Amino acid sequence: MTEKSEFLKALKKKKNKMSIQEYRTLKGQALKGDVNAASKGMNKVMRRRGLR
Repeated sequence: MTEKSEFLKALKKKKNKMSIQEYRTLKGQALKGDVNAASKGMNKVMRRRGLR
């Protein structure tokens, strides 16, 4: 599996723990190829919500 597909699976698992806009933004970043930024963003969202 590629880094992109692994990230998208992880993002999908955490979809219900974030807003729709956060989900769409992170998914868009990953699909455009910027998986590192999307991963960093997901970690930041989870940390802010105390769900890490």
